[in-house]
This record gives sequence, C-alpha cells and structure tokens, in this order.
Amino acid sequence: MVVAIVHADDASALVKSLSQAGYGVTHLKSAGGFLRKQNATVVAGVPERDVDRVIEIVRDKCHSRTEQVSPLPPVIEPGEVYMPYPMEVDVGGATVFVLDVNRFEKC
Repeated sequence: MVVAIVHADDASALVKSLSQAGYGVTHLKSAGGFLRKQNATVVAGVPERDVDRVIEIVRDKCHSRTEQVSPLPPVIEPGEVYMPYPMEVDVGGATVFVLDVNRFEKC
C-alpha cells in the first residue's frame, strides 16, 4: 500500500493520473501540523511490483512551491511588542509511505 501526503492543489491531478494508470485510489482530506494548512492523503493499494511506478507518478504530479506565511506569535509579556514578518517556506511535494499489507479483502 502506498500512502502519499500531498499539497491539496496537487491531489486532483495525482488521483486522476493514478486512476488513468489503472490503480484504485482513495483521496482523503487532511491537514498538516506545521502550517495548519489543508493537504490530502492519497492511498493506493498496489502490488509490490507497481510501487516504483506509483511513486514515479507521485513525483511527476506533486511539486514543491514557496509560500509566504506569517509566523504564529510567541507568548509575550505585557509591554513587549511582537512584529510579525512574513517568511518564505517550501510547501508541497509529497511524503510517501510504503506499507506491507498482510491481508486484503474487497467486500
């Protein structure tokens, strides 16, 4: 089983490409912890021989990008001033997990 956590903007193209390649795929909406932004978790149950092909499709469809974000304000003492400045961070791409499945049933 291949589990890919991808940027929400890349999810539709990834699901479409995996489906066109003949793979059954499930798209789940999820949210990341660091930026608290929406992303997507795409799950595909594939034979071991197809794992590299699926990862190749993920690499082709999921790209890193740079976004401007405002950092979360720190806890400050009364009288202190916090001046938030936007910063650039790299987001997107994909985090891919490949899991062995001991049993699979389609009911």
